[in-house]
Amino acid sequence: MGDNGTSSFRQSKAGTVRRIRLENFMCHSNLVIELIDRVNFITGQNGSGKSAVLTALCIAFGCRAKGTQRASTLKDFIKTGCSSSVVIVEINNEGDDAFKPETYGSTITIERRISESASTTVLKDCRGKKVTSKKDELLELVDYFNIDVENPCVIMSQDKSREFLHSGNDKDKFKATLLQRVHDLLEMIDQHLKSANGTVCELEDAVKPIEKELNELQEKINNMKHVERASLELRELKKKLAWSWVYKVDRDLQEQRVIIDKRKSHIPVIQSKIDRRMEKMEELGDILAKKKNQISSLIGKMTEVQRRKDELQHKLSSATKEKLRLVEEYNHKLNVINNLFKRLSSYEKQVQEIHDRHVKNTQAEESQIEEKLRELEFEFENADSYFKSLKEEEDTLLERLNKMMIDIRNIDEEIHNCQKQHKELLDNISQLQRNQTNKVTAFGGDKVINLLRAIERHHRRFRKPPIGPIGAHLTLVKGDKWAPAVEQALGRLLSAFIVTDHKDCLLLRSCAKEANYNYVQIIIYDFSRPRLDIPQHMLPRTSHPTTLSCLHSESHTVLNVLVDVGNAERQVLVQDYDIGKVVAFDSRNSNLKEVYTLDGYKMFSRASVETILPPNKSTRPPRLCSSYDEQIKNFQSNALDVQKIAQECMGRKRQAEREVEDLHESIRNIKRECHHAERISVSKNMQLRDFKKSCAAEASASPASTVDEIHQDISKIQEEIQQKKILLENFKVRMCEAEDKANELKVSFENLRESAKGEVDANEKAEKDLMDIEEELHSLEEEKNYYVSVMSKEFDEIKNAEAEYEELVLLREASDKKASIICPESELEAIGGCNGSTPEKLSAQITTLDQRLKQQIPRFSESIDDLRAMYEEKQSMILGKQEKNRDFRKKIDALQKALDTRRTKYQTIANKLSRQITWGFNNKLENKGICGRIDVSYEDRTLSVHDAVSRKISLETLVDFALVQGSQWIFITPHDISMVKDDVNIKKQQMPAPHYVVNFTLTMYLSGDDGVNILDLGTGIFFSFIIINP
Repeated sequence: MGDNGTSSFRQSKAGTVRRIRLENFMCHSNLVIELIDRVNFITGQNGSGKSAVLTALCIAFGCRAKGTQRASTLKDFIKTGCSSSVVIVEINNEGDDAFKPETYGSTITIERRISESASTTVLKDCRGKKVTSKKDELLELVDYFNIDVENPCVIMSQDKSREFLHSGNDKDKFKATLLQRVHDLLEMIDQHLKSANGTVCELEDAVKPIEKELNELQEKINNMKHVERASLELRELKKKLAWSWVYKVDRDLQEQRVIIDKRKSHIPVIQSKIDRRMEKMEELGDILAKKKNQISSLIGKMTEVQRRKDELQHKLSSATKEKLRLVEEYNHKLNVINNLFKRLSSYEKQVQEIHDRHVKNTQAEESQIEEKLRELEFEFENADSYFKSLKEEEDTLLERLNKMMIDIRNIDEEIHNCQKQHKELLDNISQLQRNQTNKVTAFGGDKVINLLRAIERHHRRFRKPPIGPIGAHLTLVKGDKWAPAVEQALGRLLSAFIVTDHKDCLLLRSCAKEANYNYVQIIIYDFSRPRLDIPQHMLPRTSHPTTLSCLHSESHTVLNVLVDVGNAERQVLVQDYDIGKVVAFDSRNSNLKEVYTLDGYKMFSRASVETILPPNKSTRPPRLCSSYDEQIKNFQSNALDVQKIAQECMGRKRQAEREVEDLHESIRNIKRECHHAERISVSKNMQLRDFKKSCAAEASASPASTVDEIHQDISKIQEEIQQKKILLENFKVRMCEAEDKANELKVSFENLRESAKGEVDANEKAEKDLMDIEEELHSLEEEKNYYVSVMSKEFDEIKNAEAEYEELVLLREASDKKASIICPESELEAIGGCNGSTPEKLSAQITTLDQRLKQQIPRFSESIDDLRAMYEEKQSMILGKQEKNRDFRKKIDALQKALDTRRTKYQTIANKLSRQITWGFNNKLENKGICGRIDVSYEDRTLSVHDAVSRKISLETLVDFALVQGSQWIFITPHDISMVKDDVNIKKQQMPAPHYVVNFTLTMYLSGDDGVNILDLGTGIFFSFIIINP
């Protein structure tokens, strides 16, 4: 307790006495005593005027003469032979507990002058300037520093201390604390306040009927004022409407001027683009001319080569054709000879057959014809079936080819998807790397950075700084597992900003427009609202986490917005689709709004309708993850896997293309075989029909004539065969010569082609470069034509805008003339201006206000002047009473508040004083080896001192007690104080020796909290207890 007191005293020195000055007071002519903030000793012989210092302090603090027990009137304190005396006390007024520091400063001076006829008290500030001479100010000062000079526990004279020590009644000793008296005073004041409150209530009830009439009159007057204000507002609105048209035209003129300037600023930019393309076209034109010259020279060389090549090609072609013609003619003649041999053989067979038929002419010959016919039919059927099987195999190969082409298209699509996915993964990696540098970019990209810079530039205009983007103020509390589901649940809310009112919303919208961030979501929310406490019965009854439970934020406003705007406490997160269906549709949880799965499904039910939304195909990198490095590694691994899959698909595609090529070759072979089989089938069919015709002809012709004709044909055929053989030998010689010539030309052609291959490659490369340059020139020409057309449009737009601007100027002049007729512009400024209102809005307000006035004016029969006269008449009747009642009520409320404060202080002081007196006194006695104790009972209102053996409390004990308390102490004693220990907090002063000797008394002065404590130790006074300052 002592340490706390010392610490408190060191922090605040307010209320301690710095200097005491006495002039012609009691035995002192001119005495000045300097005091320190802690322990002060004033010693001297008996009669040296030590107690006069204590008496002077009491007089300075407003004590009456009788209260000092040293004189009956103040003039008795004037020194013999003098007409007046002065007591000046300087008090420290520094620290947190200073009294009116703005008025008095660091020092308060109390100056009390005493004359034979009167006494005056003056309070001065630190500069010595008079502040006041009112006694109320002194009493307020004394009460503020808790200096009660009439309290025996604060000032204990010699008589009172003697009475206290020698009293044998515990209740009488308890009265020394003044707590009994305080309690009685508080009870008495409480009764008086209750009585006064009842009287004031009666006075207030007496004027309530008239107050009710006044309120009714005031309501009527307010209604009439509303009508008058509406009429005035209608006139002002008409004036504003007239000038709003002028201001609207001004705004249109300004906007049109901005448009014209903006379009004119486009012209140099477009012209510079056209000039750049013209310069590039000229450069490409020079390059194109050089390429054309190069190609011309190459073409000259290639022309000669091509001419020689064409000659050789023509000769080779002619030789090949001649060779083929001779081969074909040789084969033809060989076929003719073979056919002749066949015919000869056939005729001989016919002769033999005819002869045999005529010889035998039996049934067996007919059976051979039938057998021959069946053999031909069998051959025809075999050839036809073989042809059909080849056709079926061709159809099978074509069908397989179509399937392979479909597979190749699917592989192409898979490769395209892999490449697209690989690009998305690379974009996600790039986005994560940007987010790793600055987390804010994850919630709006570079635009949100520009917006935050704009907010920083205009931060002084905001009532409270905006919060956003919301995602930048959130972190996951359960790892990154639920990050995808949380991001899907919150959606665009992560990129939103929060402001405190509509004005800040408009300002933030303008900042977003300045930053080219046009679609930012802005939420208006009260920043002063504390964190929402959601009852358990309003949360979903499930073991799965919610969106709100997975998030943490240092800002209560962000979490409140997630609850009030995003319903995050009702969004449940689950592992997969099956669990989500059970939670969303089977549990029937009334507080559940939506269910989100890790694989992207969203499930909810409204009334009896169950809805499941599939995952979003467009993926984005996670934005709420705690570790970007791990996410980047995952995406890089996925990108490598996707790239590997794409390479495998490309390998499969190449394999399929090879299989397709093989199928094409097989189909071509099958087609050739099918064509050959078709020819065989047709040939067999013709043989069958010829045989049937020959059988029919033989049956109808006579055998003799037929044999003669056949012999004649045989002779002719033999002659023709001899001629054909001679021609065939000639063709064979010519065919060998043509083949040798073709081989020689073919060798020459290959040699020429090898020699011209380098020039051909150079020519092809030059032609390719030429085509690229021509394409680029064509592209530049199109761009130039596009910008020329854009410039032409810009000129047209500027011309139209300037024409419209001239029309607006004329319209502005006409509108200004009309508005000036209605009211001058200076009068408009006097009524507040248009404040940005549009003519349409003002017209709507005028229409609404006019209709309202037409409805309200017929409702009032009395004028507002009559109502005001009645109101003033009634108000004058009760005005004085109301003021008195309000004064009474204020005083009673102030007294009641003061009484409650005093009661609280009384209870606190009583409890603390009881413990302090008991513990402090008993501890002191125990430290000194004294057998005794003190008991204070505020319930029984007794103070008991128990001392087995009466002992002397040494001066050293008092000094230790004073140092521990930390207050300012003044010890006045005639004893020798050389035994008192030296300390920086102890000051010793010796009073001059007196001319006469007086008896000393003991007086104890104890202030309240950290005040002044003065002990006047008389001669031969001994204590068996010590009084602790409350």
